[in-house]
Amino acid sequence: MKEKVILAYSGGLDTTMIIPWLKENYDYDVVCVCIDVGQGNELDGLEERAKLSGATKLYIENVVDEFVDDYVIPCVKAGAVYENKYLLGTSMARPVIAKRLVEIARLENATAICHGATGKGNDQVRFELGIKALAPDLRIIAPWRIWDVTSREEEIEYCKNHGIDLPFTANNSYSRDRNLWHISHEGLELEDPSNAPNYDHLLVLGVSPEKAPDESETLSLTFEKGIPTSLNGKIMKVSDIIAELNILGGRHGVGIIDIVENRVVGMKSRGVYETPGGTILMEAHTQLEELILDRATLTCKKEIGNKFADVVYEGKWFTPLREALQAFVDVTQEYVTGEVKIKLFKGNIIKQGTTSPYSLYNESIASFTTGELYNHHDAEGFINLFGLSLKVRAMKMAAVEADKSK
Repeated sequence: MKEKVILAYSGGLDTTMIIPWLKENYDYDVVCVCIDVGQGNELDGLEERAKLSGATKLYIENVVDEFVDDYVIPCVKAGAVYENKYLLGTSMARPVIAKRLVEIARLENATAICHGATGKGNDQVRFELGIKALAPDLRIIAPWRIWDVTSREEEIEYCKNHGIDLPFTANNSYSRDRNLWHISHEGLELEDPSNAPNYDHLLVLGVSPEKAPDESETLSLTFEKGIPTSLNGKIMKVSDIIAELNILGGRHGVGIIDIVENRVVGMKSRGVYETPGGTILMEAHTQLEELILDRATLTCKKEIGNKFADVVYEGKWFTPLREALQAFVDVTQEYVTGEVKIKLFKGNIIKQGTTSPYSLYNESIASFTTGELYNHHDAEGFINLFGLSLKVRAMKMAAVEADKSK
């Protein structure tokens, strides 16, 4: 009886070619696994394609709600943004995919897991760290670090030589990754940072701000303990809220970023990300936190959020560090409850009012009129103490300079 390998399968040319390659080079039975994290119609026709390519079985696993609830929401709560722009769409999805691959490997008594990530990108790191953390005994096969294939033409020829004649083309196109949270675009004109993105050709989830409607649209979101619970008064599960926000945000040109980022493997790469719903959700959550978190907690949380983003980006989800960071964040979210109203207009998210039963904003204190809780005269003593170290240092430096002039 042959050993089994679990192949992370997308149905694209790369992973389709991997099926006969694994059988030819390792004599495995190939079990394909496609993890549905909200990539939409990209799943159409996968079963027929996998079987025609020589797979013994295909799993299509819907993990959208798990992805959102257990991976996306912790990042939203943390305010995790990589290098000030990237909302971690691909990074957040890789650990849940790795987890499900391992679970099916155990179910099938497989001895190896194979992925189609290239040897130059971040995903090889993310997949393999996840697998190593959850199943250190399983072999990991990464064909792009083994074979000498250099072009789509070679891949298509290999498939044809192995009896796989599917409608793949050698035409160049963007390299994309899509899930419910976002879609990423790399390649073509984006490979030269001096080029402007061809948004008319590139965008999938929405339009550019220039082509957004001339009329704004207002919406409201409610949160409970940092988790979104309703959109425009309708209680919905979080995945449905994100899906609806994707439509709204995409229509108004929200959430498009063009970034040159520092990959884990050491190189810089340029990509355009569309994250319409995620951008709205993150902004609304941030606005709510402004009302509720005290200054010291908010300052510390920003640092933790940056570290959380680094950990997720680097594929270190299944680590004690991520668990510890998330535990801190969860404590900060205990009172992040309330409603946020925003307006969408030509790529902008404009604040329209925020309320919370736990708001620390006190109008009687913040107002320019004097209230009972704040006495202007108290500020003098505070400033004297707050600036004492500055004053002492200035006096010492003046004395030093005086000694020099003697």
